Amino acid sequence: MNTINFEEGSVLLINKPLTWTSFGVVKKLKYPFSKKTGKKRYKIGHAGTLDPLATGLLILCAGKKTKTISTIQAMPKEYTGTIIIGSTRPSFDLETEIDQTFDISSISEKDILNTAQSFIGEQDQIPPIYSAKKIDGKRAYDYARKGEEVKMRTARVNIYEFEITSINLPEIHFRITCSKGTYIRSIASDFGKRLNNGSHLSALTRTKIGDYTIENALSIEDAIDLINNSTINA
Repeated sequence: MNTINFEEGSVLLINKPLTWTSFGVVKKLKYPFSKKTGKKRYKIGHAGTLDPLATGLLILCAGKKTKTISTIQAMPKEYTGTIIIGSTRPSFDLETEIDQTFDISSISEKDILNTAQSFIGEQDQIPPIYSAKKIDGKRAYDYARKGEEVKMRTARVNIYEFEITSINLPEIHFRITCSKGTYIRSIASDFGKRLNNGSHLSALTRTKIGDYTIENALSIEDAIDLINNSTINA
């Protein structure tokens, strides 16, 4: 983990900063790999997209380890974050402005805990329209940002754990473990609907993918230093 082997391939755990795209992280690390090996097309990819407004664990696979991307992507994920109750946004997160507000005075702690438990198990989920999901060859967010309507197809997901870690209304802090393909933004939006209210996601960090954890993740700068300081026959 976080060791460079240019011959056999490498798996790097990166702590993705806020506002960075997953592709942007890949592009940033592709150059030092290519420069070190002398291969302009040195393979590198990520095992699961993180939204620009999310932080945390992003796994990069380089060289021959790109063959393991699909295996890593299929592993369960863990996230921590914050839901804001009482208002909605079209993107289900902070990318867009608030479009509706709701009275939350009647919502109790018990209501919130029961709602979290109602998500446990397999279910159909509708991805956010402001997402990278492809519809007829285009990203859904391309339609959304142009104000075009598009029908999102449901996907089957599994929520293994949904723990409310603290409540300070309108903020609800949580920890979720879930299957591949789960959109936490959709859970945040649906959370308010199940309370006959409205809600959106205000913060999200991916903390685990399978047995890989954020505690072992490197900053982008440290990952570049690791690549540059590794020997080519390692």
